[in-house]
Amino acid sequence: MGLFDDINRFLEERLDEFLRNNPHLELQAIEEQLREQEQDTQKLILELQRKETSLQEEIMAIAEKIQTWHSRVSKAEAAKRQDLAEAAKEREAALLRQGNQIWGQMEGTKQRIVQAKQLLQQVQQRRQEVKAKFAEQVTSDRSYSNSYTTGWEKNFSTSSYSNSLDPLEAQFQKWELDDELEQMKRNMGKG
Repeated sequence: MGLFDDINRFLEERLDEFLRNNPHLELQAIEEQLREQEQDTQKLILELQRKETSLQEEIMAIAEKIQTWHSRVSKAEAAKRQDLAEAAKEREAALLRQGNQIWGQMEGTKQRIVQAKQLLQQVQQRRQEVKAKFAEQVTSDRSYSNSYTTGWEKNFSTSSYSNSLDPLEAQFQKWELDDELEQMKRNMGKG
């Protein structure tokens, strides 16, 4: 496994180096990770909300059963059936314990929903920050590129010199021609 670990480490180092040299790509990678985390958090919230609804429905069903057994306790006591009244009270108490447990689960689920929503807000905020940083970097890269290439993009035909009357242009053309002739003489002398 040492060879695979070394290769993996090497590739990770190259990737880190590449991302450092291309910070816009690093920002894109971070933004993608945040987008995935945002989607996962949204899925978690939906799952927790479904669980909360299910627990609420279960609590309502237990509450109806408790009412049924409570009325049975009263009915058995009125009929002087203590054996049935005691059994009904035990069933009612068991349902109350079950309802309390489910209530606790529901409250825990509600807290997890709140936490997940807070996490979602943090992820969305962080993602917006990364997007803004990326846009800022792209803009600064363009302005650097624009300032760097401005001289190359200037249209010299609109300058005060026309190409045929520009003394500097004439000097360079003569010098370049002389240089080419000199180079040809040297090449012929070697051959």
